[in-house]
Amino acid sequence: MRADNRLKETALEIVRCAIRENLPDRALSRALAKTTLPGPLTLIAIGKAAWRMARTALECLGPRIATGIVLTKYGHSEGPLRGIEIFEGGHPLTDENSILATRAILERVGATSVSQRILFLLSGGGSSLFELPIEGLHLEDLKAINERLLNSGASIHEINAVRKRLSGVKGGRFARYAHPRPISAFILSDTLGDRIDNVASGPVTVDRTTTREALDIIRRYSIHLPASLSKAMERPSPNALPGVETSVIGDVRSLCRSAQEKAREEGYAPLLLTTQFDGEASACAKILTLVGKEIVHSQTPISAPAAVFIGGEALVRVLGKGKGGRCQEMALLAAKEIAGYESLCFFACGSDGTDGPTDAAGGIATGDTVLRLAEKGLSPDDFLRNNDSHEALKAADGLIYTGPTGTNVNDLYGILVGN
Repeated sequence: MRADNRLKETALEIVRCAIRENLPDRALSRALAKTTLPGPLTLIAIGKAAWRMARTALECLGPRIATGIVLTKYGHSEGPLRGIEIFEGGHPLTDENSILATRAILERVGATSVSQRILFLLSGGGSSLFELPIEGLHLEDLKAINERLLNSGASIHEINAVRKRLSGVKGGRFARYAHPRPISAFILSDTLGDRIDNVASGPVTVDRTTTREALDIIRRYSIHLPASLSKAMERPSPNALPGVETSVIGDVRSLCRSAQEKAREEGYAPLLLTTQFDGEASACAKILTLVGKEIVHSQTPISAPAAVFIGGEALVRVLGKGKGGRCQEMALLAAKEIAGYESLCFFACGSDGTDGPTDAAGGIATGDTVLRLAEKGLSPDDFLRNNDSHEALKAADGLIYTGPTGTNVNDLYGILVGN
């Protein structure tokens, strides 16, 4: 087997292992084993990992769960769950089914005793899935605002600061609606740092952003809002949420830790640069490929064989009309940087198994990726100009497929350096 093919297989195994070790089943089982939750319980699970989290809760708590609803992304439900109603909705943009399911959750919670505890299982993706627009905001207008923000290059923190103020359930408003019912929330975090109010835009956590901050973001990215909505943006979020307990059960740090352990097992010296990356995808590709080439040429900052990792959530400014995602775009950018290097392999993968509006989880590039495209008369620059990384990597056998994984703890970016 060629050296770059061996690197590619090893990179894929590292990705698979890191995701496998961070599936919510194990993490939630451990957390529930340490917690006393007397029944009856109302289970509400929201996000890309909602189905798996709900299944685990049922296995651990059994008849203590009296009723429940799962709300997840299309294709992420894995079948019926005893006594649980399952909804699927739009992601990354809210759709009619998202709002229908949100109303069903509010009705279900409102129909329970004020003393019945809510077991709230939250994971990434909930910002679009769990939504009830404020009065006067129509779904199509909400989608247009979100799409503009998503394509603007705004960070997820900035996007969610705006989303919270246009929603009836975000920014702690769901917890305020449910009060005085106690809430035990278990959170699989897809946000960087310790900002759990960013996970699904914080339906059960106090909002740490401000109205002024949100309005500044609207102006910075030239988002048009009708005067009535600009006024609505000034509504205060709840500043205290009594009766809510939160526990983070998984995040990008654990994803990167698992990748490092697997790399070491495969004989590669691991180096983690950061778990806080939130800049442009092009910058992340540049950093990792430069470090990889430095190791090749000078055995610095570590010696080969080595595996260098970054965790986080990169940004892509969408100007074209092609198909792709941040991980695929990053891999195609990296392919240009490492062209001709047989001992380098770059990979970028979303832990949830979906990268952008595609069926791929991410992309992978070796020293011959650009050559493969050239042999077909294709240029990576043409695809990059149109944000069409998916088609380019498909032509070069550079797509990573995992299917929906059932977890969501940000992205893993890395470069392997062989001997």
